[in-house]
Amino acid sequence: MVTIHIAPSILSADFARLGDQVRETEAGGANRIHIDVMDGHFVPNLSMGPEIVRSLRPITKLPLEVHLMVQDPGKFVESFVRAGADRLIVHHEVLPDPRPLIRLVRGLGKSIGLAVNPDTNVAVLEPYLKEIDLALCMTVHPGFSGQKFIANSPERVKTLRGLIEKHNPKCELEVDGGINQETGALCVTAGANVLVAASAVFNAPEGAVAAVQALSRCGS
Repeated sequence: MVTIHIAPSILSADFARLGDQVRETEAGGANRIHIDVMDGHFVPNLSMGPEIVRSLRPITKLPLEVHLMVQDPGKFVESFVRAGADRLIVHHEVLPDPRPLIRLVRGLGKSIGLAVNPDTNVAVLEPYLKEIDLALCMTVHPGFSGQKFIANSPERVKTLRGLIEKHNPKCELEVDGGINQETGALCVTAGANVLVAASAVFNAPEGAVAAVQALSRCGS
């Protein structure tokens, strides 16, 4: 049995009752809260800033994981850290050399992750796996909630898991996009141990508590 961490993404939450919904996911056994930040450049949409993190910090004891889908992540790191972020995830696609940003985040005492889009070869992460805490394999193209899971994603996850086992077995392998019980199980079988889910949690007819509990069983 694999231990799976569930990271509800508030991108699909009802912002009129965000605090209550985050508490519901925590009650269901969520392990962290995933916060998608978009700048309208790296991805078409705009989304939340540091104030969302600051408002959630007193609401939950769960780690706050900020996914910076932005063109210039270095501009945003310190403001999110000051707001209460525990981990910053940045995209390899916008960083010719991720090492300076990795050092910046480490210097602020925070955890760091590197993400790759579906059309980026996961092997580009290999040189950095020893230096990061989490590798994020996107299973949809970033920027929109509710997209369909890309069918070849488990193969990419499997390849990335092999690289992680070779270089840094402690590094987490997270998947994000179109994750539900079915696709989550496919990704876990392929080697993922962190599932980001937005619609499958916050739009679930059975409610967020039951949805998180169901996703947790993907490792069974």
